[in-house]
Amino acid sequence: MQLSITYKQILKVALPLMLGTFIQSIVMITDASFLSRYSTISFDASGNAGLIYVTLFMGLTGLGDAAQIIMARRIGQAKVKALNATFQSALFVITCFAMVFFLFIQFNIGDLLMDFSKNKILAQEQIDFLSIRSYGFFVGILMLTLNSFFMATGKTWVIMVSTAFFAASNIILDYLLIFGFWNIEPLGVEGAALASVISEGLTTVVLLIFLFTSKERHIYGIFSKFQVTLLSLRNLFQVGLPLLIQGFFALATWTVFFIWIEQMSTYDLTVSQNIRAIYFLAFVPIFGFGATTKTYIAQYMDHKETYIIPKIIRRIQFLTLIFLLAIFHGALLYPETLISIINPEEAYIKDSAYILRLVFGSIIIFGVCTPYFQAINGSGNTRITLLIEIIAMIGYILYAYFTIKVWEWSISAIWTVEYLYFITLGGLSILYLSIFNWRKKEY
Repeated sequence: MQLSITYKQILKVALPLMLGTFIQSIVMITDASFLSRYSTISFDASGNAGLIYVTLFMGLTGLGDAAQIIMARRIGQAKVKALNATFQSALFVITCFAMVFFLFIQFNIGDLLMDFSKNKILAQEQIDFLSIRSYGFFVGILMLTLNSFFMATGKTWVIMVSTAFFAASNIILDYLLIFGFWNIEPLGVEGAALASVISEGLTTVVLLIFLFTSKERHIYGIFSKFQVTLLSLRNLFQVGLPLLIQGFFALATWTVFFIWIEQMSTYDLTVSQNIRAIYFLAFVPIFGFGATTKTYIAQYMDHKETYIIPKIIRRIQFLTLIFLLAIFHGALLYPETLISIINPEEAYIKDSAYILRLVFGSIIIFGVCTPYFQAINGSGNTRITLLIEIIAMIGYILYAYFTIKVWEWSISAIWTVEYLYFITLGGLSILYLSIFNWRKKEY
C-alpha cells in the first residue's frame, strides 16, 4: 500500500528515522566526549579510524539502500511476493562484500596507516581500533538488510526503537570499557571499538525479534523460502553498485581530507575532529528526510499524476529546513558550548567554534539540495547520482589538495571546501531533474 503524501504521513515516516539518526549522533558525541577526556591521541585516532571504517561500511549501506529502493518500488507495483527475493539477495551480496572489507582491514590497513601517518603513535591506535571495529561488518549484514525492509514498508518506528536500544547499550559499554570497571583495565580506544560491536550485535537481535513477530513478514513472505534469484541479484547490482561506489568514494574523500590535515599538525586534526563530531547533528534531519525521499519516490514512480513527485520533494525540502534550523542552530548561535561538550580543552574551542559557525551556511545548502539528489536515487537512476558524486568529489579533493598541500591555508579557510561540494551536488541534481526524462527508469 502506497504511503500518503500529507505532511503528517511524511513526518510519520521521517521522524523515527530522524530520531534514530539523532540517537546515533548522541552516541558519536558521547563516544568523542569520553575519548577526549581519556586521551587526545585516542580521540584523534578513533576519529580518523572511524572514518576509514565508515568509508567501507558505506559500501554495504549502498547495497542496503538499493534493497530499500527496490522493495519500495515493488510495494508501489503491488508485487508483494517479490520482496523476499530482494531481501535474501541483498543479504547474500552484503555478506560477500563484508568478508572482503573485513579481510582488507585485518591484513592490509596496518601497513597503509603506518606509511601515510605522520604520527606513528596515532597510527598504532587507529590500527588497534580497526582490528576490533572491523567485526562490525558481520553484524551489519543483518542490520542493514532488516533496516532496508522496515524503511521500504514505512515501518520506521522499528528503526527508532532499535537505535534507541543501541544508543543506551553503547553509551554504557563505552564508559565502562574506555575507562575500565571492577577488575577490567581501561581499554581506551579499543574499548570504544568493542562497545560499538557488542551494541550492534544486541541491536540486530532486537531487529530480528521485530521481524519475526511482525505481520509484514507474513504479508511479504520474508524467509518463507530460499529465494536468491538471478533476476533479483541483477536488479540489486543495477541499482546498488553505483550506490556502493558512491558511498565508498564520498567517505573516502573525507578520509583523505582528514589524513592530509593530520599531516599538517595534530592541533589542526583535533580541531577538525571536533567539527566532524558536531556535524552529525546536522545530518539528523538531512539523513532522515533523505531516506524518506527515496522511499516516497520509489513508491510513486509509476503514479500517473506527474505533479505528485515535485510536490513530495517540495514538502520534504520544507520540513528538512525547519528541522535543520531547530536542531543545528547552535552551530551559529552558541558553537563554543557545543564544542566544549565534545572537547573541553580550552586550546581547541576558539578555532573549532569559528569553523563551525563558518560552515553553517554549507549545511543549509546541503539540506535544500538533498531531496533533489535522493529523488534521483529513489527513481533508480543511481548511475546518475554516482556521476554527480564523482564530479563533486573531484572538485572537493582538488580544492582540498591545493588549499592544504600547495597554498597551505589556515585550517578555517580549508574548511570552506564544504561549500564547493554541497553546491556542486545540489546544482547538478537540479540540472538533471530539470532536463532529462528520469521517470522512465525500469528496475
